[in-house]
Amino acid sequence: MGVFKTMTAGVLALAGLAATFAAPAAAQQAEKPQVTIGVGGKPLLYYLPLTVAERKGFFKDEGLDVSINDFGGGSKSLQALVGGSVDAVTGAYEHTIRMQAKGQDIAAVIELGRFPGIVLVAGKDSGIKSVKDLKGKKVGVTAPGSSTNFFVNFLLAKDGLKPEDVSFVGVGGGASAVAQMKHGGIDAMANLDPVITKLETDGDVVVLADSRTEEGSTAIFGGANPAAVLYLKRDFATQNPVTTQKLVNAFHKALEWLKTATPEQVAEVVPQEYLLGDKALYMAAVKNSMPMYSLTGVIPEDGMKNALGMLVEFDPELKAANVDLSKTFDGSFVAKAGQH
Repeated sequence: MGVFKTMTAGVLALAGLAATFAAPAAAQQAEKPQVTIGVGGKPLLYYLPLTVAERKGFFKDEGLDVSINDFGGGSKSLQALVGGSVDAVTGAYEHTIRMQAKGQDIAAVIELGRFPGIVLVAGKDSGIKSVKDLKGKKVGVTAPGSSTNFFVNFLLAKDGLKPEDVSFVGVGGGASAVAQMKHGGIDAMANLDPVITKLETDGDVVVLADSRTEEGSTAIFGGANPAAVLYLKRDFATQNPVTTQKLVNAFHKALEWLKTATPEQVAEVVPQEYLLGDKALYMAAVKNSMPMYSLTGVIPEDGMKNALGMLVEFDPELKAANVDLSKTFDGSFVAKAGQH
């Protein structure tokens, strides 16, 4: 009996020791528990994984206190990252390519959207039937220099036009964008859901190009084209590896949740004002946009190449630049995210 007691005590002691060693891996302290994330148009479904991670408490579960700064468009959140007022950005993957071309080491650490989800629409009475008809017209984008702007630039270039052939107007990504389109402040617009579904449902627009689905994206880009990602300065990830891992873990949980979430569940999670006063319409927009979320968090190599190909089409600076695409995405954090 005494031997048994001694053995039991030994086993318990060993178990306690194992727990002590295991604990730091699971519960490591973030080097920077207070993190600021920039985003350009948070109510857009393009950025839904961010809102899910916030509202479902996934950041808190990781021991992070996250503040979110919402800017008018992705180009503004990029400026905030470069300027140092935010630590990371939920934004378009293309920005990592453009910054690498400028010698700034900014990398994506998880893919959130595998298709851009951007839709180009024209006012139904504008007389615009194709991209070629945009010449001389006012085209709304979330903000000049944002991914919605790049999308239109690319479509113009495919039809032999230049960005200067149209007038771009920043309209944001919410009710203001809807109002501009409805009241004739712009002739056409590249925007995202729920803005697009609202305008479609109200019969205000005709669709010229739609990248919400695999078929639509393939028709436009010839294949996958990574969209929303979490990106940051590589220095931040090097100096704060635990914090970066925890951020990626939270976004990974959001992607996993979205795989089985119904439009109804999404509508319950987001703030009321995201519904644009019409829950049924918002749920329809969610249904339209569900295919665009990343299934793995990993950016495929062909997707990176397609994104660069799109930018080169209309950006002479990038044509001349030698961009190392492997530097635009660090997949090491996503690889560990599924293991926690």
